[in-house]
Amino acid sequence: MACVSSGTEWLRKKSGVPITLDQSEAQSLIQLEGEINIASATELKQLLVQALSAGKDLRLDLEHAIDLDVTALQLLWVAVREAKKLGVAITVARGIPDVISHAAIDSGFERFPVPVEATL
Repeated sequence: MACVSSGTEWLRKKSGVPITLDQSEAQSLIQLEGEINIASATELKQLLVQALSAGKDLRLDLEHAIDLDVTALQLLWVAVREAKKLGVAITVARGIPDVISHAAIDSGFERFPVPVEATL
């Protein structure tokens, strides 16, 4: 199901869920906001599966994320592996906030599990 921006904003405010999925013809975009932790892991997993099963490149927007716990990081790591199997690109748009990079390292990752998209 594709979300439109105005509907996504309403959904975010109504449900309090800090994760949204926007899909277009060319790609999917998952936006993470605030703290992404075990409480939002089910929603993150569902949206990652939905986005990857669409067969389009997936971009993650972490601009407004302030923390990702180990559960969220593991889900992203698995999503990268699945994307490779499906031949789909998964990248971070707009860079990774320092606090998120540090959270990944503190959780035992050598680096953030999703590559940053190349900029021109």
